Amino acid sequence: MAFDDLRGFINALEKRGQLQRINVEVDAELEISEITDRVSKQVGPALLFENVRGHSMPVLINALGSRERMKIALGINDYADITERLAELTDVKSPQGLIEKLKMVPRLADLGKMFPKLVKDGHCKERILKAGQFSLNDFPVIQCWPEDGGRFITLPLVFTKSPETGKRNCGMYRMQVYDETTTAMHWQIHKQGANHLRMLKRQGGGRLEVAVAIGAEPLTVFSAIMPLPDDLDEMMVAGFLREKPVEMVKCETVDLEVPAHAEIVLEGYVDSEERRIEGPFGDHTGYYTLEEEFPVFHVTCITQRKKPIYHTTIVGKPPMEDCWMGEAIERIFLPLMRRQFPEIVDYHMPFAGVFHNLMIVAIRKSYPGHARKVMNSIWSLPQAQFTKCVVVVDDDTDVRNLNEVAWRVLNNIDPERDIQFMLGPVDQLDHAARRQSYGSKMGIDGTRKWKSEGFDRRWPKELQMSAEVKQRIDAIWPKLGL
Repeated sequence: MAFDDLRGFINALEKRGQLQRINVEVDAELEISEITDRVSKQVGPALLFENVRGHSMPVLINALGSRERMKIALGINDYADITERLAELTDVKSPQGLIEKLKMVPRLADLGKMFPKLVKDGHCKERILKAGQFSLNDFPVIQCWPEDGGRFITLPLVFTKSPETGKRNCGMYRMQVYDETTTAMHWQIHKQGANHLRMLKRQGGGRLEVAVAIGAEPLTVFSAIMPLPDDLDEMMVAGFLREKPVEMVKCETVDLEVPAHAEIVLEGYVDSEERRIEGPFGDHTGYYTLEEEFPVFHVTCITQRKKPIYHTTIVGKPPMEDCWMGEAIERIFLPLMRRQFPEIVDYHMPFAGVFHNLMIVAIRKSYPGHARKVMNSIWSLPQAQFTKCVVVVDDDTDVRNLNEVAWRVLNNIDPERDIQFMLGPVDQLDHAARRQSYGSKMGIDGTRKWKSEGFDRRWPKELQMSAEVKQRIDAIWPKLGL
């Protein structure tokens, strides 16, 4: 069941014992972060801080910070429920005959639910504040870590339109609050928001209209971080996940639409010629991202609910809230990976790899060099291109069992033969790269080697107890008292 707004999700979490209300007075500067970090490390509940010093607005954090809460947001019992829907939706072979065409009807109905629905009004318009009537300091924006450059809006849905095509994009980019009306816009070079600004500069420059929604329904928030193709509307994907269209409403001062039932909407612009130092920022890598110049967002209007809830998150050393969102993305995208690369059986991005540092891929190996083909295929994908290390294993390896992965890979490789390096784009936040956004990547072929791959010895058999002995011991096991 799709939630209409963030409050419906909060109510559902509370009913299931997944939300803790905090009435003790806390400070938005570091204290909320320290509490949340401790709770995240224990995979604890979502937190609703109702007594933030100097503010009347409550703060919601860690709302998607567990596998169970991600499943509540998705309205599923198991990720397989949604991967099956996605697999059916992407099975686009032309139907042959009446029966096959009839089978297409449910799929087409699913497609119809994806498209956003434009409505005349929404809860985000209960209060409309124009220039001179608002201050960003009125919001309980948190400072996450001691050496951060200031307070950061960390869970914003940032809406822009392509200056060339008019197509909408929604991304999530942190925003350092500079003063009452301006923030940084942390558009990393590879992100679509940054691309829109580059398009505008090619056209002669000027102002790019921007709208920022804070506190939307959870799957709308989640869709903003998904690694989607540049021309795919995130609000359509949110509609697919929700099985219900996202209701959108036009902004007051910019030509953009935002989720109608968001808690807060910031409207304004980014000037193509204006940049300012942003950071440092304690990032999901577990290190501070250093200072760098980024575009400046000017807020010209704020619309909001009468009594809004401020929705935020913190990132840092895993496990944190973003880890569980990353796990959900991993599971949801498996059918798409398999459709592009049928040899892939499963893949896993361990939390310690902080998304872009490690991907373990199990394949059905069919020909010499197949593992290397898969590595290069992964590095060709829009978001997976930043993966620093790709480890390929045989299909009988459990990619989630890191002990098994390490045992198989370390037993199966000749390092000089089975490790390859290549240069290319890397994540802009990778502090170890030789240059910002450019560096090397490593692929490890951890599969069993074939003679056709130059292995001229006989591959040994893996240790296995005989089935007959296992059955005999199973029969007497209860008597052993072990």
